[in-house]
Amino acid sequence: MAAQPVTLTLYRWAGAWGPFKVKIPCGECSLTLDVIKDTLEHELDGIPVEVEVREWLSEWWKPLPKGGWHAPIVMVEGRIVSQGHALNRGVLTEAIIDAHARRAPVSGNHLFGKATCPHCVRAKGYLEAAGIDYRYHDVVKEPRSLYEMLARVKRPKTPITVPQIWIDGEYVGGADQLSQLIHQEVEPNPERGQCSLSPGGLSAAGTG
Repeated sequence: MAAQPVTLTLYRWAGAWGPFKVKIPCGECSLTLDVIKDTLEHELDGIPVEVEVREWLSEWWKPLPKGGWHAPIVMVEGRIVSQGHALNRGVLTEAIIDAHARRAPVSGNHLFGKATCPHCVRAKGYLEAAGIDYRYHDVVKEPRSLYEMLARVKRPKTPITVPQIWIDGEYVGGADQLSQLIHQEVEPNPERGQCSLSPGGLSAAGTG
């Protein structure tokens, strides 16, 4: 089943209220809409997003309860992510991916890591030695990968390190947990501290 689209609403400086009517085009509103379109085409390609463009002066009271009062106002799933200035595409990317991750479970095998991480290299070796096909996500070079990892591994008061691994759509943890899962010798990783993964391997893992 396809994931439900993420709702994105843009209130731009336009419209009318009583005798007042917007006569001067809003350059930042136009730029924000261009940023939205281009970000959806590139960084967010493949993620279902429903975009709604509304006139702020005609409906100024709708975003007001959420704290939106200065167009352009950008809302993702009813939450304000930007207002009063041209949209930062990184902010938009993070907000959309965070909302999408809440409703779209992971499928397949994935390793989120970075090139300079020895434990990421170790985890890759375990997967390759076990003959497990996987998709590698570089969280330094790929902002989308970073935001997805953070959205799926959020835990209060727990540092998020790399690698972060999913097998068959189930959250595993880091290289040590992967090693235990596929019965390889574990090389301790002092940087990870206490592991948040419950004992019992893959069957006890959460969805991140």
